[in-house]
Amino acid sequence: MSETKKILIVGGGITGLSAAYYLQKEITEKDLPYEIKLVEAGNRLGGKIKTTRRNGYVIEQGPDSFLSRKEPGVKLVNELGLSDQLVRNGTGQSYILVNGKLHKMPAGSYMGIPVRMRPFLFSGIFSPAGKLRAGMDFVKPRGKAGDQSLGSFFRRRFGNELVENLVEPLLSGIYAGDIDNMSIKATFPNFYHLEQKHRSLIKGLQKTTPKPPKQKKTGAKKQGIFYSFENGLETLVEKLESVLGDIVSLGTGVDHIEKKEHGYHVLLSDGDVYKADAVVMATPHNTVPKIFSQYSVFDDFNDIPATSVANVAMAFDASAIKQDIDGTGFVVSRNSDFRITACTWTHKKWPNAVPEGKALVRCYVGKPSDQAVVDLSDKEITDIVMNDLNKTMNITEEPEFSVISRWKNAMPQYTVGHTERIANVRETMGHQLPGVFLAGSSYEGVGIPDCIGQGEKAVKDVLKYLQG
Repeated sequence: MSETKKILIVGGGITGLSAAYYLQKEITEKDLPYEIKLVEAGNRLGGKIKTTRRNGYVIEQGPDSFLSRKEPGVKLVNELGLSDQLVRNGTGQSYILVNGKLHKMPAGSYMGIPVRMRPFLFSGIFSPAGKLRAGMDFVKPRGKAGDQSLGSFFRRRFGNELVENLVEPLLSGIYAGDIDNMSIKATFPNFYHLEQKHRSLIKGLQKTTPKPPKQKKTGAKKQGIFYSFENGLETLVEKLESVLGDIVSLGTGVDHIEKKEHGYHVLLSDGDVYKADAVVMATPHNTVPKIFSQYSVFDDFNDIPATSVANVAMAFDASAIKQDIDGTGFVVSRNSDFRITACTWTHKKWPNAVPEGKALVRCYVGKPSDQAVVDLSDKEITDIVMNDLNKTMNITEEPEFSVISRWKNAMPQYTVGHTERIANVRETMGHQLPGVFLAGSSYEGVGIPDCIGQGEKAVKDVLKYLQG
């Protein structure tokens, strides 16, 4: 019999949990002589996925959903037997706040870029000059090949007004970053490739965007594109935890990893040394250089910034909102004096998450130019949010309760050159630290399906390495 090989997974967020699940599945199905250990420094699993269930409310403290069209998420849910607990988001009008006023999001746009011109031309969000400048996309030449910031890319094609009033609040909100620093190749490479192929982004989108299926005249609303679970996103984490069982060790950090002649010695926070043949690092990038402190391969990670964000979920009796808005929420334009960056009317977007006759509003603070807000007291943050909300809504009562979540230095920034930096690190690792693999939101996508996919890819890499 061959000697049992040991695989260590560091980090119990959705990436590490997915890696552990798929490794366990391969080991069981193929009777492989491998053993897994997953260590998580904190006292809970799930990373940024965190659900609070209170008084009949289901409150997401981190992400509230995942894209239904991205295969890794749906695949894992099906494999875990959770598909019957999935719910789609309620659909409705979304808004953008420009110059202190809520405007309907123009129909027929993709991530803020007009695909159908008529709704864009009749929108009150843009001045005549702004519309004319955005139309220059039809005649602008292709940009030079190579990475560049999202801001410079979109300003060159559409001008400042479209970018600041529509594109920036939509795109930067996903990464909690500044589009003038964010890499187009690492965040939205499809836009880069559309320009290179079609020259005009609008024409490229018109040619490649699938036409929505015709709705039957039944009065039914269109189907939402996001999934969650009846009892919150943490349902997924809880199921993975139960499936993985005793391979998971909570409250166990990693202080140091050192390469030996055969495998790696891992010094755990409890003083134990774990001897691993392969290691999956599913932790934030800023922890990796500390753990591999004697190696220079990860020095570039010290230069990858991370932003902080906070969100505030506030529960009300429905009667407290005197000027409710028929929609699912709004984002805030870059040039606004609001400190919130977006607001979700959760009782409209996720009706299953709110008791009958109640309302739940979730707002976000912490734009790149306003990081200090995250460190304010709960009361100060709630007051800021309520003050901003009452500029567009009429809320006559204090919240029944609030849940404030701070995510400090939790949003990795994919700045210009990110893709090349990560590729170079991986290549060097292959020579200097064979058998160590990176996965997670710091590298190739921040969404839940992206992280699940990276966990699954790490499993393939580990098996290929161990099987020679």
